[in-house]
Amino acid sequence: MTSTDRIALGMAGSLATTGVLHFVAPKPFDAIVPPQLPITPRQATQLSGVAELVCAALLAAPRTRRLGGVAAAALFVSVFPANVYMAQQWSGKPLPLRIGAYARLPLQVPMIVSAVRIARARPATVEPE
Repeated sequence: MTSTDRIALGMAGSLATTGVLHFVAPKPFDAIVPPQLPITPRQATQLSGVAELVCAALLAAPRTRRLGGVAAAALFVSVFPANVYMAQQWSGKPLPLRIGAYARLPLQVPMIVSAVRIARARPATVEPE
C-alpha cells in the first residue's frame, strides 16, 4: 500500500464520519450555512453530507480513487465559504472556539492539496498471482 493509498483511505474515513454526522446531528452544520445560498440550511447540510459520503466511497475504492480525489478537492473548495461564515459568526464565542474556527481556514489548503495529489497519483498495479 502506497502513502497515497493511506492518505486516500484516511480521507475516506474522515469524510464518511463527517458525512454521517450531517444526518445524525445536522444542527451545527445548518448553523454555518451562509444565508446567501438559494436553498435552506438543512438542504445544504443534507447535500453536503451526501457529497461527503460519495467522496468517501470513491476514495475508498482503488478503481475510483482518482475520481474521488477530484471530487474531494471540489468539495473542500465548495465548503470553504461555510468555514469563513462560521469564523465570522463565532466572533463572539470564547477565544479557544474562535481560534478553532479561524484555524480551520488555512487547514483547508493541505486537504485540497492532498485530494489533488490523490487525483494525480498513478493507480497501483495489481501483481499477478
